[in-house]
Amino acid sequence: MSVFVNGAIQGRQRHTGAHVIVLGNEKGGSGKTTTAMHVATALMAQGRTVGAMDLDLRQRSFTRYMENRLAFAERRGLKLAMPRYAKVKASDLPERAAAEAEETEAVRAAIGRLSDCDYVVIDSPGSYTAASRAAHALADTIVTPINDSFVDFDLLAHVDPDTLQIVGPSLYAEMVWDARKVRAIEDGGSIDWIVMRNRMAHVNAKNKERVGALLKKLAKRIGFRTAPGFSERVIYRELFLNGLTLLDLNESGGGLNMSHVAARQEVRNLIAALQLPAREVPAEAAE
Repeated sequence: MSVFVNGAIQGRQRHTGAHVIVLGNEKGGSGKTTTAMHVATALMAQGRTVGAMDLDLRQRSFTRYMENRLAFAERRGLKLAMPRYAKVKASDLPERAAAEAEETEAVRAAIGRLSDCDYVVIDSPGSYTAASRAAHALADTIVTPINDSFVDFDLLAHVDPDTLQIVGPSLYAEMVWDARKVRAIEDGGSIDWIVMRNRMAHVNAKNKERVGALLKKLAKRIGFRTAPGFSERVIYRELFLNGLTLLDLNESGGGLNMSHVAARQEVRNLIAALQLPAREVPAEAAE
């Protein structure tokens, strides 16, 4: 069984096959679940097989998104692409170390069950948990959505308020660093880390410029890439109730206006920026 010792996974056997994409940071409301569902749907639209895991073992917003999607398809008689879902249960063991070890093993086992997929998309909670830590150490790609503000930037690094100089990395950045070390030691692999800037303001350009400059500086220092994220659009929140994404609107009968077209392009831009490894598409899916 895999257990954590000082934040590392011990005795882990590296999964094979699926490319694991973890949506992670330690803050709620940054767009992780919305991004996870759109990434999964975009990959399925390309004919890829996609697995899905929800590690927010309390709120389970990603799970609810998929349940809403299935219910909507059944109500409308539609055939919407669905990811393969592997459930991870919260441990009910009373002793903390044992519970964390059990949840760590549950994450590893769930990824193993999805190993024949092309990709596995994992939504993690906005908090520091054993399950989230395990997923980060098993990731091939980590995507960290942040809102375009100093509040969210603080998740990556601490900034001196007088000089706007970076003082040091945050706890989340250190967790990603630890995950990369574990991965390199255990199988020689690497983790691609992408920070996506969500809800970028169309006003207050000075603040946006400052955040952008700090992200550029920090990217070189701790090793991540930046990617364009999603704008503040009401449509993203409205789609959740029916489990839909912007890529589903034509199939589900929803009309597209210019704002929707622009938002769909944001999704395509993100997928391109992730630079995911190509997977062979089955002939029947390509037709």
